[in-house]
Amino acid sequence: MVARFPVSLRWSGGLLRASSSRRRGVSAMARGGEEAQLGGFLEYMDMLRNYERSGVPRGAGTDSDDGFDLGRMRRLLRRLGDPHTHYPSVHIAGTKGKGSTAAFLSNIMREQGYRVGCYSSPHLLTIRERISVGQHGGPVSAASLRDLFDLAKESIDESIESENGSLTHFEVFTALSFLLFSRENVDVAIVEAGLGGARDATNVIRNSELAAAVITTVGKEHLAALGGSLQSIAVAKSGIIKEGRPVVIGGPFSTDIEQIIRDRAFLTQSPVISACDTGIRSITRGIGRDYAKPYQSCDIFVKISGDMPLYVELHDVKLQLLGDHQRQNAVTACCTALCLRELGWNVSDASIRAGLEKTQLPGRSQFLTQDEASVLGLDGASAILIDGAHTEASAKALSDVIKTVEPEGPVALIVGMASDKEHLAFAAQLLSGRRPDVVLLTETGIAGGTARSMPASSLRDIWTGAALGQGIECAGIGANPGDEAPTVNIDHLAPAAGTGKPAPMLIGCGAAPFSRDLIKAASRLLRRADGGGGAARGGLICVTGSMHMVAAVLQQLEQ
Repeated sequence: MVARFPVSLRWSGGLLRASSSRRRGVSAMARGGEEAQLGGFLEYMDMLRNYERSGVPRGAGTDSDDGFDLGRMRRLLRRLGDPHTHYPSVHIAGTKGKGSTAAFLSNIMREQGYRVGCYSSPHLLTIRERISVGQHGGPVSAASLRDLFDLAKESIDESIESENGSLTHFEVFTALSFLLFSRENVDVAIVEAGLGGARDATNVIRNSELAAAVITTVGKEHLAALGGSLQSIAVAKSGIIKEGRPVVIGGPFSTDIEQIIRDRAFLTQSPVISACDTGIRSITRGIGRDYAKPYQSCDIFVKISGDMPLYVELHDVKLQLLGDHQRQNAVTACCTALCLRELGWNVSDASIRAGLEKTQLPGRSQFLTQDEASVLGLDGASAILIDGAHTEASAKALSDVIKTVEPEGPVALIVGMASDKEHLAFAAQLLSGRRPDVVLLTETGIAGGTARSMPASSLRDIWTGAALGQGIECAGIGANPGDEAPTVNIDHLAPAAGTGKPAPMLIGCGAAPFSRDLIKAASRLLRRADGGGGAARGGLICVTGSMHMVAAVLQQLEQ
């Protein structure tokens, strides 16, 4: 029998007591002035080991001698009063989809009136984005984060000294998020794992505080850190499943991967709810537009019987997050919300609908508005799509979004990636969809550094090889990554009239690091590729390959 929630997990005392005078609101947008208040905190955090910047060591996410030491995270939290034990949590792991699923679920619970703490990573413009708290979904305020750090700094200093300096950036920030959630008396925390699951710093949540675990997908990312195979990745992610607590699995999974997760659930006597159950149906009825921004209209029907019967029927749900993969993430979040309802939480069908419809995330199939395009110096003729896809699976999902939302007109891709990704598989997926007319490769910083950036010239060689492998003729432009954004006379590259043969795909390196000049160059090249079709058919420009590429675009807008 699964214990029912909510349960009383409140505790007041020491670092964990928050008076009303200390509570501060959250900001819906990152404001430049606020960041100045974080100067000392950001300098302190920059001194800690940051694996997002340097890359994760081999085997670090596995439940083995090579794995991260959860003991030091538990010791740090003990000094802070074990804040993570004072509220129920939903713990979400997965190769892809965990951030979107966390956002969907957080908004569902907020719509119901709960005070929600949400912890996710990475961030785009400010580290404050990783924490949201209360009934609003914006980043935690700089003042709240600064005050929290001032309060906890002595305990953190003591932990760093006792651990011989081995505490990491992610561990310290995760502990601060747990502390803030406790001080703000959240009703529930939605916690996204950083890497894997079993040895992730977030995996200190015990079964007594775990409302439900969620595993969205299992894919080939961070292979070396997670054991080298899909099977070892599945084992690592299933480490968040706890004794007697339900687990929601997203999928779809291959049979062997799903069996690994179900075997772990069997050992822990945890009920399994599958978002791919035969009793679940979801379809996208079409693409609509609201103030020129696209949304997908979906029907979602859930009817699961068994130990945890779940039911909801939703028609014409307008999802701002696009693509079949986001519809599946919405179904996973829906199943999790229904699971919580079965455990005793008050979650209405109306809150589920409203939460799903209000969810939007920067950098996930995000189309810029005309005003935003004009800030980048464009005339609005080309649609601008920014998406943080960086794996083979997310490249396929992005390709599907492009085919669905922009089925006609020329397409340009601007791509920058980290060095530890599957570059060839990523390129092959995007080339196998709507064939791009222009591909420009560039570079961008990764977590504030360049050590993990893939050279643009190397990406160009990989994309050229992938194109030739699919029989796509290429014409090289802008060969030097240090050059200005490429400009070239391409009249001679047009196909001869009446041949029926497509023009070669233009491929080259743009300016490094990435700047908006590269988007302008792509716009000029698209107009030429479209035969000078003018504003009516400006085509689509997609910036992708990394969330850091997305951040670079958003930073240009902020400036």
